[in-house]
Amino acid sequence: MTIVIGFEGSANKIGIGIIKDGKVLSNPRRTYITPPGQGFMPSDTARHHRSVILTVLEEALEEAGLKPTDIDCVAYTKGPGMGAPLVTVAIVARTVAQLWGKPLLGVNHCIGHIEMGRLITKANNPTVLYVSGGNTQISNDPSPGYNIEQLAKRGKRYVELPYTVKGMDVSFSGILSYIEEAANKMLSADQCTPEDLCFSLQETVFAMLVEITERAMAHCGSQEVLIVGGVGCNLRLQEMMGVMCQERGAKLFATDERFCIDNGAMIAQAGWEMFRSGQVTQLEDSWITQRYRTDEVEVTWRD
Repeated sequence: MTIVIGFEGSANKIGIGIIKDGKVLSNPRRTYITPPGQGFMPSDTARHHRSVILTVLEEALEEAGLKPTDIDCVAYTKGPGMGAPLVTVAIVARTVAQLWGKPLLGVNHCIGHIEMGRLITKANNPTVLYVSGGNTQISNDPSPGYNIEQLAKRGKRYVELPYTVKGMDVSFSGILSYIEEAANKMLSADQCTPEDLCFSLQETVFAMLVEITERAMAHCGSQEVLIVGGVGCNLRLQEMMGVMCQERGAKLFATDERFCIDNGAMIAQAGWEMFRSGQVTQLEDSWITQRYRTDEVEVTWRD
């Protein structure tokens, strides 16, 4: 029996979850919400996390019915993410590990999403599409985001936009440049609405993501797709991916908002896997990094 507590706070969510041998014992979280039209600044987000993290920790232990002595390992998000929030969570995790006398583990945020998705869906050996509103690894351009998704739900007219796939990579820069140049003209001429543009952008970007996922499946001989990350909750993306999977005779796996949105349990689950395979993070190595790719992680817990 192994029990791991996970601290997540790489963006505007602060969450602490506890995992016991594949079972989620608790997973409370808080969200830093800014006024409409404003993004969340790192310093303000970190301030929010500092103000609630101890309360969330108490909730996690109480909900799980555990004491600090029951915990075997303390895991935290090492990166990627925003610097100030990451530091806030890392400091608390380091402090807790030392106060409780427990080993510490720095976890890759993206790996946390993947391991949580595999745990919840029971996918065996899937091709994984990690889709985030805050970071991206298959493009050097901005990632698909939340605000676009909300407006896209009200769009009705499709506007053709640049579509760029380069092997297993995608490029969003052409789409953004086109919209920045053409949007005002099209809106002024009543050729479309802001909602139509967001709908078209989402359709185009998702089509690109489905294409590269299908290509990855073909390369790997895979018959399973697992969508993880915050944007993985998007029902339209799941629908488009589902059509592709059905045509290939493959299975689609996805989670709901409890686990696809940033949460502490996903860090605990990845930490559980790492800890069971013999990994620990020494105190002098327990730093954070805003850039931390999944292919930088040595996966010692899978064949």
